[in-house]
Amino acid sequence: MMRIFSISGMGTALCACAALLLADAPARAESLIANVNGMTLGEDGKLIRFSAMVIDDDGRVKELLNRKDKQPKDVDFRFDGKGKTLIPGFVDAHGHVMGLGFAALTLDLSRTKSLEEAQQALRDYAAKYPNRQWIIGRGWNQEAWGLGRYPNAAELDAVIADRPVYLTRVDGHAAWVNSAAMKAAGITATTKSPSGGAIERTGGKPSGVFIDKAQSLFEQAIPAPRPVEDDIALMKAQDILLSQGVTTITDMGTTLRDWQSFRRAGDKQQLQMRIISYAGDIENMVAIGGPGPSPWLYDDRLKLAGVKLYLDGALGSRGALLKQPYSDKPAEQGLALITPSQLRNKMSRAAMDGFQTAVHANGDQANAELLSAIEELQYTFKGDRRWRIEHAQIIDPVDLPNIVKTGAIASMQPVHQTSDRLMAEARLGPDRLAGAYAWNTILESGAKLAFGTDVPVESANPFPGLAAAMTREDANGQPVGGWMSAERLTRVEAWKAYTMGAAYASFAEDRIGSLTKGKRADFLIIDKDIMLAQPQEIRDITVEQTWIAGRPVFIRAAQQ
Repeated sequence: MMRIFSISGMGTALCACAALLLADAPARAESLIANVNGMTLGEDGKLIRFSAMVIDDDGRVKELLNRKDKQPKDVDFRFDGKGKTLIPGFVDAHGHVMGLGFAALTLDLSRTKSLEEAQQALRDYAAKYPNRQWIIGRGWNQEAWGLGRYPNAAELDAVIADRPVYLTRVDGHAAWVNSAAMKAAGITATTKSPSGGAIERTGGKPSGVFIDKAQSLFEQAIPAPRPVEDDIALMKAQDILLSQGVTTITDMGTTLRDWQSFRRAGDKQQLQMRIISYAGDIENMVAIGGPGPSPWLYDDRLKLAGVKLYLDGALGSRGALLKQPYSDKPAEQGLALITPSQLRNKMSRAAMDGFQTAVHANGDQANAELLSAIEELQYTFKGDRRWRIEHAQIIDPVDLPNIVKTGAIASMQPVHQTSDRLMAEARLGPDRLAGAYAWNTILESGAKLAFGTDVPVESANPFPGLAAAMTREDANGQPVGGWMSAERLTRVEAWKAYTMGAAYASFAEDRIGSLTKGKRADFLIIDKDIMLAQPQEIRDITVEQTWIAGRPVFIRAAQQ
């Protein structure tokens, strides 16, 4: 068994080697990282190899050295990498920090393969925590279960009937609840679906599944976490991210409560990773940022950069807004969470005060509407705006050239393609897949690409995403040769999107994303050469150490 030790977590242990390493590493002194198989991408996107790295007393890269170069002898700290591979830390372009933390602390259904497994997991969890007023969880996926329909309240009532159960779908765009939860929220047969949401019904009564904005019907009933619980979730998320090599994460949908937790961690010097926040809609944007985006805080650990807006829902819950009806449910075409005029008003409100805009758009109609809005607004709000399209999963091929035309950035998640492949085929049919997860087409058009994971929808581990981007195959190597293989990326293209591309998408390319001179010395020690490993080997890469600003923040204990 490999034991994991994280330096960030409250109450976590450190192995002796990690403690010694920290003791030796000065807080602010010039350091030499020597004897490494180092690699990074240069500003031109080309591979740079090095054997040593000098880090200045501010935690920035001072110099990269080759074996023929003379190494400085008057450094204050020297680390021997023992020939291990060293790469820049990953920048996750789209994730949900607090969602990751709470998902790790509540009922996790993401690995269940059937309705029966989910019910048993719920039964076990309820028995383990008999005093929790509500049972909260996430991760169910009726597609992975082969259910052919949504689950219902009766199937939860059969397990837990005496207290409310609220379970979020894997994509966060639907909730599955029991009868006690509906009663606690005051939901009856007369309750209407809110705008931008849908209540699934059977015989005219709510069946127990609430899609997109219909989830808001439970907000007042579910007890809000206490600040101390928020802080525990944040530290849990940080532990996970650092152990998987994510040194910076772009937090999409930051609430004021989330931001307060981030600030408390920063004030206590517990914030090790870097968080670039995009506030959850205009209300949170104003509450957090006031007149404009925040500066970088806590030695470049935290920044409010912009606002996250939702235009449509998810493909799995048939909330993604399509130009034509769903192939497997012709009566539905998706959910518009806001109108085109509301979208333009919100984007304008953000742009007026210099906030960057990131808009969730999954379906081809949603992407077409967003690109149209960007095209209109760029004439009013000039300069380098870097409008972001979050997910960009299904785009009509006629609209793909408009991404580069508008200067928009496609912020995408490679593992979504391998997770969603069969579902996407069912939802769209074979004739509408040409613009699905079209990474190579977007990149070849000249548009910018940024990669992330959408954690906790998918694992925060970036290495499976790299492999998926290179092969368009899942962990089992299916389909052989890759799904729509023309959209595969090269190794370097995929790696760039997960590092430099993600940094550029948040105006952070001057600080992070590579290990070139002047940038933060955020790097990983890993167990394989990422340039030589086969895709399946890349999936299994282990992060042995994570360093931020030239200091170790995570060290994996040696196998006992």
